[in-house]
Amino acid sequence: MSAVTVSDLRERLQHYLLQVQQGHELAITDDGKTVARLVPTASVFAKQLAMRRLDRYRGTVIVGDVVGPTEATVWTADEDHL
Repeated sequence: MSAVTVSDLRERLQHYLLQVQQGHELAITDDGKTVARLVPTASVFAKQLAMRRLDRYRGTVIVGDVVGPTEATVWTADEDHL
């Protein structure tokens, strides 16, 4: 977590808000003491978490890999889309 002074936050608010929107947390300090934290909303955090999960699969999944059932059963997953 990065730290920023109250005066620096006032001067560069838009810059710091962009950082928070990208998922970073900021500690806001006054006289060297942390007085508040600026954290992303839950939706930003959820998006980041989903992206990290997808990144773990990068290079291991082939688009169009599943074209039929994985077991010897009748394939019905796409019946309503025909």
